[in-house]
Order: sequence, then C-alpha cells, then structure tokens
Amino acid sequence: MTSPWLRRGPRPLLLHLGLAAARAWAALGAIPGPLMLNHPTPARSNGSATGLPSWNPALPRSKAGRQEAARITAALAAGGHAPEAFHAAVLRVLRRQDAALLNGVAGYRRHPQRREMAEPPVVWAEGGSRLLDYGGGDDGPAVLVVPSLVNRADVLDLLPEASCLRYLAAQGARVLLLDWGTPGEAERGFSLTDYVAGRLERALLAAADLTGGRLVLVGYCMGGLLALAVAQRRPKQLAALALWATPWDFWAEEEAAPRALATLLPALEPLLEATGTLPVDAIQTLFAGLDPFAIGEKYRAFARLDPTSPRARRFVALEDWLNDGVPLAAPVARECLAGWYGANTPMRGAWRIAGEAVTPARLALPAFLAIPSRDRIVPPAAALALAPLLPRAQVHRAAAGHVGMVAGSTADAALWTPFLAWRASLPI
Repeated sequence: MTSPWLRRGPRPLLLHLGLAAARAWAALGAIPGPLMLNHPTPARSNGSATGLPSWNPALPRSKAGRQEAARITAALAAGGHAPEAFHAAVLRVLRRQDAALLNGVAGYRRHPQRREMAEPPVVWAEGGSRLLDYGGGDDGPAVLVVPSLVNRADVLDLLPEASCLRYLAAQGARVLLLDWGTPGEAERGFSLTDYVAGRLERALLAAADLTGGRLVLVGYCMGGLLALAVAQRRPKQLAALALWATPWDFWAEEEAAPRALATLLPALEPLLEATGTLPVDAIQTLFAGLDPFAIGEKYRAFARLDPTSPRARRFVALEDWLNDGVPLAAPVARECLAGWYGANTPMRGAWRIAGEAVTPARLALPAFLAIPSRDRIVPPAAALALAPLLPRAQVHRAAAGHVGMVAGSTADAALWTPFLAWRASLPI
C-alpha cells in the first residue's frame, strides 16, 4: 500500500453507502405531512414553486409506516409542535449523520497507520499455506492456532500492543499459527475434506514433529469447526482442544435467516463458476446482512475520535484486516452455505469429512469453549451447543464481541489470560 488513499474499505463501499441512504429514506418515509424531497425534477410538478415534487401523504406506505406516521402526528399535535419544524429537525440530523459517515470513511482511508510488524519464521509450507513460529517457551504443551478461511490470520497478531499470539508466547507458551493464505489454482478446487484431512492434518503433524510433543489445538470461529474435525482424526497428536467463538448449531437462535443464506447460492453460482471462489466483496455483503447498519454507525463513531489516539489506531488496524479478506474456495462456499447454514449439518450429525461424520462426543480431550457474550457473528447459543456434546468441556464466558475477544482493548482479561490459566491446568 503506497498511498493512504489506496486503502480500500469499508468493503463493498457502495453497499454501505446505499444502506445509509436506505436508512435515511426509511426515516423520511415515516414522517407525516408535507415534505419537500431533495431530488430535482426536469419540470415543476404538483404545483411546487421550486420544481421539486412535494411529499404526497396519499402515497402508499406499509402498515408499519402508516402506524408510525400516525404515532408521530399524534405526538406532534399533543405537544403543539409544527410538523414543518419536525421535518426540518429530522433533515438536519440526517445530514449530520451523512457527513459524519463520509468524514469517517475519508479519515480511515487517509490514516497513517500501517502494519509494520516483523513476520515470524516460516517452519512449514504447502501451497499457499504456511506454519508460522511465534516462539515462546517450553512451559506446557505447544499451541497450534487455526484461524478462519475467510479472513487473514492477522487479527490474532494485530498490533504490537494487541497481539494474542505474541502475548501467549511472551507468557511462556510455544505458539504456532497456520496461515491459510489465499486460494491458488489448486486450493480453488478444495472441499472442506481437502482442507481438514489434507492441508490442516499435514500442518498439525508438522507442528507436532517440530515441537516434539502433543499440542493444544486452538480454532477460532470457522477455524474451530476445522480444528474439531481434525482433532477427531488425530487425537493422539493432541493434549487438548480450544474452540474460540466456534459455531455448531447454526439454527440455535432462528432457522429462517440461516436457511435464507442457502437460497442465495443460485444467484452466487455465476461468481463461483467464473472465479472458482466466493469473492471477498460477496462475503462482506453476506456478513453485512447480519447487521446492515453497523458499518455506518462504526464509521460515524470513528469520525469523532482523535485520529492520533490508540483507539483510532486499533480501529484502523482492525478495519484493514476486515477489508483485506480472503476469497473462499467455491466448493467450500457451497458446503458452508448449503450444508452448515441451509441444513444445519454439524448439529444434525450430518457434516462429514472424508466420509466420516464429525461427532464431538467421540472426543475425550479436555476442551475449552470461549463464548463471547456480545458476539453478532456467532450467536452465543450457536457456540454453546457444543458444551453438552464434548465430554470434557469447560465453558468460558468472555465479556466481549467476536473480534474484541481476541484483539480488543480488553482481550487480555476477556480471553488471553483465562486461556493460559486453563492451559496451565492441563495434565502434562
């Protein structure tokens, strides 16, 4: 990245700007009475002296919109407030919010923060994947961390003052990270079986050989599902299993929304066929559906920060990580959307790797389940579903969000220290 203005994000930008505009129109649509819309027309219409169409209260609205309009009308009348003044106040708020969003995006794009941390040594590689050695001591079993396939592993090594992996190593744990890399020609044809029974299994064996002992295998988010599956295949190489914000019951909170994701597959097929992957912007669009207006609120808040503050620096580092995503191999995208989300295959015992069902009850290993209480990516109930299925599970409730648990300002207390305490309690 040679210039701050080359920074991308929030991705896809047009989607998030469109969502902000839709939010504003939704607010305007609930306002009763005359309202001058801010879109010029070629000629005067509806008797407007300005050439702008005036709001027609007879235009169709949804039932909810009509109810909200009636509520606002009654409230204005009861308070003796002029509708025109209310209209003007709403427009002022919307304009301030739009300006704050644009200022936040511009401030992010020109922020001087750059990733300048030295990369750990590579001790094993295959295709685009690498095993990185963060060093550390020989205090207990070595730790092998498996991140998600759809984001880079950088979130676990975000900043010198916000690096989960460097913290664990500094506290005496030998730490290794599997960096999946970007799908190349070979990986674009990979299924979940290829990743788990192939790439991950070989990385695990290499890590065990390097460290000379059994490992604590850690999986974060989607990486937890992959770690669970490989643990079933290679229990003799493991001392324990840790799953951080790992979903299992994809329908734990509701069935309709996850199943709706599966119905998008036909529309995504042209992209999958053309590129061999589910591209980053498509993945980001799917995630945006979880909380459509969160990005706008986040960037408005960033616009209020002192850009030189540690908080602003951490925000930019996290956004750089989010916006520098990784495409998902097309076969994996189909398995995840149709299987995990559309059919809830893990919870139903129907998710298979190399023909064998992934069955948590078969794992006799000590297990540490870190469940973020404010997780909007993996609802806590989806991750908690694993607790009764793993015979030796210890549940840790982390007072954080999905990303904040591993990289936030309170990550030390939320996850890092409790994880180390659990690891220290393991029988050697």
